[in-house]
Amino acid sequence: MEQQKTNIIQTIDRMQHELLALSHQIHDHPELGYEEHQAVASIRSFLEDRGVQVETPYCGLDTSFKVVKKGKGPGPRIAFLAEYDALRGIGHGCGHNIIATCAVGAFMGIASLIDEYDGEVSIIGTPAEEGGAGKVILLERGAFDETDYALMMHPSGGGSNLVGRGGRAATRIRVSFHGKAAHSSSPSNGINALSAAIHVFNQIDLMRSTFQVQDNINGIILEGGTAANVIPELAKCEFSLRAETMLRIKELIRFVTSCIEHAEALTGAKAEVSVEPIYAERYPNKPMCQAFKNNMESLGIQMTWAEPGKLYGSSDIGNVSIKIPAIHDYLSITDDKTIQSHSKEYTKAAATPQADEICLKGAKGLAMTALDILESSEFRSEINAYHDAQVPKEYR
Repeated sequence: MEQQKTNIIQTIDRMQHELLALSHQIHDHPELGYEEHQAVASIRSFLEDRGVQVETPYCGLDTSFKVVKKGKGPGPRIAFLAEYDALRGIGHGCGHNIIATCAVGAFMGIASLIDEYDGEVSIIGTPAEEGGAGKVILLERGAFDETDYALMMHPSGGGSNLVGRGGRAATRIRVSFHGKAAHSSSPSNGINALSAAIHVFNQIDLMRSTFQVQDNINGIILEGGTAANVIPELAKCEFSLRAETMLRIKELIRFVTSCIEHAEALTGAKAEVSVEPIYAERYPNKPMCQAFKNNMESLGIQMTWAEPGKLYGSSDIGNVSIKIPAIHDYLSITDDKTIQSHSKEYTKAAATPQADEICLKGAKGLAMTALDILESSEFRSEINAYHDAQVPKEYR
């Protein structure tokens, strides 16, 4: 196997300049979720230039895609997951240009060997991770029904290289309150939509002391009127909900919905409510994480196990990890602990020489881990047994 891993490394090294050009191309043209047309076109061009057929749109999503390379017979089906959406006003402040390029490089690395193995390798392009729940929609449409194992990496910072990091369940609720405009000298002639929105915030704050440790509800007012001497007839607000599990998120949705109903009853304003699909909590597969850790350390990057129970963020990879064994491990692209993700500083970090180095090494580590899965039926049995024991029965 060591010779095969050397072959993977050499394959990726031979195309390193083209891979890094792809990363920078995506980085320099940031696109929001479900608008990632240039990113998909760049990835498609890279792959098709190398004789790989790309299916896009995939599962009815214009900026999703899938590519598959089959081995010599039936066997394990391994997918590398690519993300490539950016953040509004920030660009690639989460480093998704690196995630996408790592997936492409990993695929090319293992595809060069797949003819010698039973099974298949693929890339699934998953749009709109930063709000939009692309993977959730793809799951609902059967995108992962023919996949046994999912692998991806995510950039981190501060020199923190983590395996086995979990993630909380999350969703967003958007509310528009519709009232009646009136002159502020006679407020009883109107219905104050802003007052209704503020009342929701007040109710949430009143009950915050009863929340569970992992619960978090954060809200913003998007629109609250146009002039101080006019009773607002329209107010819009948005809430981000996080909790330990999807089951708890559903309870928090009911709680916020109740607050909205109370605000309606008190003020007379009428609410229009939309709830995004829920991002599930994450179930990182420990045997796969350990294999990735071993492979990255052979490439010179030391990794540590994440502390359990910390207040981690959320991603729709959690939904995938419930269905099939998955990893979503973290490689640092900057040693500067003051640079936080989802910032313009992190956007700059995602196109530095250090980020480029991690991009290539991450691709190699993912491909080497896929090789571990292809090589050993015993390892696959260990992975599957861990997944079956790990995921709660409520989700089966």
